[in-house]
Amino acid sequence: MNAPVNFDPAIHAASIPLDQIDVSDPNLFVTDTYYPYFERLRREDPVHYRKGGLYGDFWSVTKFKDIMTVETHPEIYSSDAKKGGISITDRPMEFRRSSFISMDPPRHDEQRKVVSPIVAPANLQNMSGIIRDRVCRVLDGLPRNETFDWVERVSIELTTLMLTTLFGFPEEDRAKLTFWSDCATQDVNAGGIVDSEQKRLEILSEALRVFTGMWHERAAKPPGFDLISMLAHGEATRNLVNDPAEFLGNLTLLIVGGNDTTRNSMSGGLWALCKNPDEYKKLYANPALVTSAVPEIIRWQSPIVHMRRTAVADAELGGKQIKKGDKVVMWYISGNRDEDSIDRPNEFIVDRARPRHHLSFGFGVHRCVGNRLAEMQLIILWEEILKRFPMIELVEEPKRLYSNFIHGITEMKVRIPG
Repeated sequence: MNAPVNFDPAIHAASIPLDQIDVSDPNLFVTDTYYPYFERLRREDPVHYRKGGLYGDFWSVTKFKDIMTVETHPEIYSSDAKKGGISITDRPMEFRRSSFISMDPPRHDEQRKVVSPIVAPANLQNMSGIIRDRVCRVLDGLPRNETFDWVERVSIELTTLMLTTLFGFPEEDRAKLTFWSDCATQDVNAGGIVDSEQKRLEILSEALRVFTGMWHERAAKPPGFDLISMLAHGEATRNLVNDPAEFLGNLTLLIVGGNDTTRNSMSGGLWALCKNPDEYKKLYANPALVTSAVPEIIRWQSPIVHMRRTAVADAELGGKQIKKGDKVVMWYISGNRDEDSIDRPNEFIVDRARPRHHLSFGFGVHRCVGNRLAEMQLIILWEEILKRFPMIELVEEPKRLYSNFIHGITEMKVRIPG
């Protein structure tokens, strides 16, 4: 919705007929006005059917426990790309690409198992030194008493460098990874370069070509400890390169998964602290709170707005009758503010007692495979920020991504006092 200057989302959310609420509208996230709509749905209609919305007919699941029910019953609520996949957008069948996140068990489990060693505790420990060195280099290069874009200078740079390590990708070409990640998730109505699914495929075909070459190089060598080598040598994935659509699906999953969640939490965390200066002071005074502040940042930002499932059987959810074939959308961004499951959910609290009690990484078989890597990157970043800088100042409100899938910050001007 293009709201007038004096538009009050709380008044609008309270007055609009319930059946007309459409929380899939990306403008709600661009304008950061989605809160009251989800609050009303959680209160009055937590499993809400929207007919004829911007993204078709769908059920909105808005409460923590109901989302958990969907997550833990993949035999009823399917992630399969051929049935609809994980996004509210209904892509034409020729543009649906399977990946292990858009598969159901047992295929999901077999493919996920191939790449999971890269984020095993021992390897995370091995990567921590690399991450810290990069964080220090990036932070030491930031200007003082000068306005700059935190997203470009810190969030994008650090997450893209991490991707080069995970994929064994040339650092000098890392901008391609950011570009491919952005194109993979861009809404075709956002006014960007991806204005159709065909255009998206054309752009990502370059990624497919580059990674296919890397695949063949690494398949011919002994197994290495990067994602492409793991896929090339994995029992369940060694023939993946022969299915370009599925190979591309897994590539984009791993690129986006390694990029968007962490990137937008790096930006969203600073924004949250700047908007809650008492909590920022608390963290600055006691840097040991970083380990609880980081999962709180991830809950607060909710970098993945939603995940979609498709019912493969009739079921009851929250007192509603879900029919086979129905589109069921779990709004993580709402479940993370559920008053019945999270204490004082609308407050940002750096020393929250149960900070990991959130839905940002999903749950069940599809829980984010890289969640501990994301946390580690953010912990190291904030440890090094607190060593170096007084409280960083927000110069203007961030610019936000046109998307109902990625809760993204595209630009955030800040200043580090001298």
